[in-house]
Amino acid sequence: MPRRSAVPRRVPAAFAEHAGDRQFATTLARGLEILRCFTPQQPVLSTAELAQRTGLPKPTVSRFTYTLSGMGYLQPDLPAGRYRLGPAVLSLGYPLIASFAFRQVVRPAMEALARQVSGSVSLGLRDRTNMVYVETCRSAATSSFQLSDIGMTHPIAATAIGRAHIAGCSPAERAALLNELRVKTPELWRQHAASVTQALAAFRDKGYCVSYGDLRPGIYALATPIGRLPSRELLVLNAVSPSWTRRAAQFEPTLAPLLLRCAHAIAAQFTA
Repeated sequence: MPRRSAVPRRVPAAFAEHAGDRQFATTLARGLEILRCFTPQQPVLSTAELAQRTGLPKPTVSRFTYTLSGMGYLQPDLPAGRYRLGPAVLSLGYPLIASFAFRQVVRPAMEALARQVSGSVSLGLRDRTNMVYVETCRSAATSSFQLSDIGMTHPIAATAIGRAHIAGCSPAERAALLNELRVKTPELWRQHAASVTQALAAFRDKGYCVSYGDLRPGIYALATPIGRLPSRELLVLNAVSPSWTRRAAQFEPTLAPLLLRCAHAIAAQFTA
């Protein structure tokens, strides 16, 4: 019989790290992870597709989708028998975004940098093995090209913003995170481990990390850690530009000083 093509999972297949923890509500966790299966590329999914991505039985997924739909977190996409995220997901995330009051204060500096790089500038925080954008600005020159947006996530190992986060961690945090990436994202780690090592070595001299199309061909990125929020989360600044705006040899010499200057200005907002 022909082998069925593997479907990349958006969520963990199990919660082994919580095995034996009686306080960990596995049923609740699995229900919440259903919501993480949806992406901009696949905003509508069937029960079978959700089962493939989570590793859960279809009857279990059906109960979760029924419950999540009743609470407004999913919307049935009738008559196809598929689902999409509901408005309740957005309303759930808004209080978190609104709590980052610094976003409005630092936005002018980010907008100025976005114009200078002819691309987009974002602030990101760690979300498990990914970085998630909590603020972003795009220049008019690339407004039709989706470089970034609030809520977008990118893998830590494959991106400049992720590598800058690693560089900004304490030695103990860094060792734990690198081990987590090896264990939980083995394919990405095998593909990008050498680049992560090179980025950390370069960071000691340059103060920033770089990516030349590692995640998306034709996209260049620079990133640097800014500092800790009151919640102790590490905030990272990211600047992204399409490769057609300037040659690779011009990218770092032209934009790195601008990125570091913007990061310094943003960091001053936290210490003022």
